[in-house]
Amino acid sequence: MTSPVEVRVAVGETDTAACFEVRTEVFVVEQSVPASIEYDAYDAGAVHVLAVGPDGVALGTGRLLHGAAALGKTGDLAVGSLGRLAVRKAARGLGVGVALVRALEAEAAERGLCAVELGAQTHALGFYERLGYVAYGPEFQDAGIPHRAMRRPLP
Repeated sequence: MTSPVEVRVAVGETDTAACFEVRTEVFVVEQSVPASIEYDAYDAGAVHVLAVGPDGVALGTGRLLHGAAALGKTGDLAVGSLGRLAVRKAARGLGVGVALVRALEAEAAERGLCAVELGAQTHALGFYERLGYVAYGPEFQDAGIPHRAMRRPLP
């Protein structure tokens, strides 16, 4: 990509709608995840980040759960849960995913968290490993897609 991608915390209805639009395109349409499980009660309290191109078009999104919301996912109040990372097909391979993960990690660090965990689709394990995440535990199914739990301590 010749122009920089802007990654920001989603603020307001317009940004949130853009995040959900990307998630719908990637998870619901492309990966056939039922919309009824893609959107959950955690969305309301999550930190959502949005990547936009120089033209203002949404390219990707992700969310961070922290505090009591993350406790249900990670079992530890000091660990955040990174999830719903989605990059539009046309923007893949351009560094958008890396920028989103790093922005979510920065948000986690700002909140005093010591690590971030996630459930990675098994085809994406290499992507997360390159970013310092380590897989643990057995493979599991989420929305009919194989996943592995991964964790990265924050500096």
